[in-house]
Amino acid sequence: MSAKRAKYGMVIDVDRCTGCGACMIACAAENNVPPGPADSTDRTGITLMRIYRADNGKDFPENESVFFPVSCQQCDHHPPCVSVCPQNAVEVDAATGIVAQIPVRCLGCRYCMAACPYHARYFNWWDPVWPEGMERELNPDVSLRMRGVVEKCNLCFHRLQTAREKAAAEGRAEIIAGEYVPACVEACPAAAITFGDLLDEESEVHRLSQRGESFRLLERLGTGPKVYYTSEREWVRALAEKDPASTPGRTAATD
Repeated sequence: MSAKRAKYGMVIDVDRCTGCGACMIACAAENNVPPGPADSTDRTGITLMRIYRADNGKDFPENESVFFPVSCQQCDHHPPCVSVCPQNAVEVDAATGIVAQIPVRCLGCRYCMAACPYHARYFNWWDPVWPEGMERELNPDVSLRMRGVVEKCNLCFHRLQTAREKAAAEGRAEIIAGEYVPACVEACPAAAITFGDLLDEESEVHRLSQRGESFRLLERLGTGPKVYYTSEREWVRALAEKDPASTPGRTAATD
């Protein structure tokens, strides 16, 4: 018996997010993202999850700030990165809805980076170099990537594979909700990120995605992101139609 089709996504409560950066660190450690060289910049470094800070533009004491964790938005409708890749290095997994990046096929043309409206892709300018001793802490479930390829969030797909292996060993055709959780979700101290199958109407992630306070970034483009955000503040929801890279403020990584 084959497993049922899923559509994995997440809901991020920006009213809870403190911009601590734990999700960024957990993502890098889980996916074997090496520390950037000393001469790397904001444009040449790699961070599969980036936190943007914005405010309401008012002066103290009315000033309010908000943090937006932004990674690959896992577009559901004709992802721009898929259509431009000449190597088929970007694919949508029909069984999970995950937009997968396949480094061994990538030729480094960076068309996908130009096409992504969320600026959620990064080019490997250097071969990975690890501080002495750190190579012993690498995740054996994630292969290292060479320079010259593009990287992005894949929702810790290797964790899904592990959950599937566990289910198969126990004679189950399907994994149990909660067995597959990306590193960023697990690490968030504010429990601001909810993850799961958006097609499961009984799931918390489905319920939160359908709330009136939920929204998606640049929804007018019709890409159908599977990453939702939620906020009770109207001015925060209004930011959804702005380019993430042009959002006022600095990233949490540089604060």
